[in-house]
Amino acid sequence: MTTDKSERPVSREVFGRYFHDFNHTAFRLETLQEYAAPDERRPFERFMSEGHLEFAPDLIEWGDEIREKASRGLLHSRVHVVTEPLSDYLRFECAAGYRHNVTAGEDIRILPVKEGDWPEGIPHLDYWLFDSHRLVRMDYNPDGSLHAPVLVDDPNEIVAANVWRDRAKHLSIPYTEYESRFDAYMRPR
Repeated sequence: MTTDKSERPVSREVFGRYFHDFNHTAFRLETLQEYAAPDERRPFERFMSEGHLEFAPDLIEWGDEIREKASRGLLHSRVHVVTEPLSDYLRFECAAGYRHNVTAGEDIRILPVKEGDWPEGIPHLDYWLFDSHRLVRMDYNPDGSLHAPVLVDDPNEIVAANVWRDRAKHLSIPYTEYESRFDAYMRPR
């Protein structure tokens, strides 16, 4: 994606409204191997030091939101392209996050690749796509912290994001199937 006049940063408040305003689907493509979310710092540290699986408060709220929307027929889904072997952060995200979200009703899929490989036709790009027509690119800083959500209005980019979504879903496997290859802490069996 290119930055031009058809793109503009949106406030976190406006971005948050998109999750309440969608009518059918909210899809997320994740491609980073580590995210620096402030609310995950302490649970991640405990996971690493004690093996403790703790849910961040935001994750519990997110699960409640997914559950409520699923009861109304609204679908949250995501595909995460993960490099294997999994980083410690991805082990944590899967064990303490994805398990919870799948139980709440989110359709999470994993597209595993070996270190140095990348799936053809999938960009190194994180985004949300709401109802297949509202595209929000997630711009991250080098440390994995969110820089800004950026609303993209270019129709060609929106079509491309739909193609990437469909390809990523086609190439990926359900999280529960992926998880079966690992122990409770997402270490290979």
